[in-house]
Amino acid sequence: MFATSREADFEQVKFDEGDPRDPNNFSYARKWAITLTCCIFAGITSAASSSYSISYESMMQDLDCTNLQVTLGLSLYVIGYGVIPLISSSFSEECGRRPVYIASSVFFLLAEVMNALAPNIKTVIVSRALQGVFASAGVSMLAGTIADIWQPHERGVPMAMFSFTAVFSIGLGSVFGGLIASNPHLGWRWVQWIHVMFAGIFSLCVIFVLSETRSSVVLTRIAKDVRKTTGDARYRSSSEIDKPSMLSMIKVTCTRPLYLLLTEPIVQSFSLWVGLTWGVLFCLLESVTTEFQSVYNFNVSETGLVFLTQRKALLLHTVGAILGLMANMYQETLYRKHFATKGQEARLYIACAAAIVMPVSMFIFAWTASPHIHWIFPLIGLTAFMSSVFVVYQVSFLYLADCYGTYASSALAGLSLARNMMALIFPLFSQQMFAGMTYKWGLTLWASLSAVMGPIPWILFFFGPKIRSHSKVSRKILETELQQLDGDQTVVSSPIEEKSMKV
Repeated sequence: MFATSREADFEQVKFDEGDPRDPNNFSYARKWAITLTCCIFAGITSAASSSYSISYESMMQDLDCTNLQVTLGLSLYVIGYGVIPLISSSFSEECGRRPVYIASSVFFLLAEVMNALAPNIKTVIVSRALQGVFASAGVSMLAGTIADIWQPHERGVPMAMFSFTAVFSIGLGSVFGGLIASNPHLGWRWVQWIHVMFAGIFSLCVIFVLSETRSSVVLTRIAKDVRKTTGDARYRSSSEIDKPSMLSMIKVTCTRPLYLLLTEPIVQSFSLWVGLTWGVLFCLLESVTTEFQSVYNFNVSETGLVFLTQRKALLLHTVGAILGLMANMYQETLYRKHFATKGQEARLYIACAAAIVMPVSMFIFAWTASPHIHWIFPLIGLTAFMSSVFVVYQVSFLYLADCYGTYASSALAGLSLARNMMALIFPLFSQQMFAGMTYKWGLTLWASLSAVMGPIPWILFFFGPKIRSHSKVSRKILETELQQLDGDQTVVSSPIEEKSMKV
């Protein structure tokens, strides 16, 4: 069930055509089972961030702590998403996806238990930082997992499901967090215990559902079995030939994202735009609770329902996520229609529209939150904003993956670093800013900055190819692809994940 080719003194082991062990040849049922299992983890970790913020009041009363202290728990949760993938990706490429998924899900579960049992705010802060670390180790691999098993033209829908789950779960976590935290017999600890239950179920799903999807790791295991069976040490997988050391892999993985972030205009511009968007999103998580309580006299339970419904209101995160999902599905149609003429920029049609909707929706939220205006109007603004966030979240993954090919995981790691650093910093000063500027003018400031960032996708849409033509990295990617075509080389891994760690 495998083929070999001679390379120097080695017999290189490759997948035979149609080999069922090749992740690209998994059945659609198996591919979707893996994809949905991974999306569940994205949902659990997203809900953990919003449900925590909605239970501030209960936590401050129980642990006798300040608002700044509990806000640290929210900010430190997201720092892992920016830093840990720089290291964990090396281990997933060396040891495989499945072991990292298992380890991250189990340790995330234990960190949740630590949070639920925390006797003081210091323990809460530490546990939240650990949750972010272990959550990021698993969630950061999801794009790579999708790329492992789906062909480039098939990735749009799985990536849309990933984005939908992540954004939808923010609202879902707020609803259940608000309902539970407002119950005097439950409180914030039961918010964490509910997460423990879901995290425990997910850990079992990882063990029984997830298969190894990293082709190079599967081939390495096959080569080891062949060497053991035949006693011939010449059999090697491609990743075992001239294999770099783990220390070298980690060094390159940690430095290359920073290099791309500091030198590549496309990565820089998207990181700035997405980073601002993500920072504003976490500011809204901070402001929605207190704003709707002070302006409309909502209690904690009703404020949680601002993210889905306040009895008869429209669904905020749900409607926003659904609208964003529909927009991205339409974007896939546009991509397939215009790829031949626009290339990678065919990914940006809906992003250009989102760049207009986002500041407009923020202005609506900022200027309609008033006791004299029905709460449905700021809710509409928030819904439109969440739809835009959904679009930007998915487009950033797909566009950078298309542009940077074998270096895409490094580009995405740089983007993730910038995005989550913004999410770390913004909540730390948002309450002070809103107190000094009021919600109206504070949100107006963010809306204005979002309007300034709006031209970014439009510039890339019209001038992206010209910008890439001046990039050393883009030229090197093009040269590598041409060499592979000339040499008729078989590429086992997908464009999103790097087959070789050498620059």
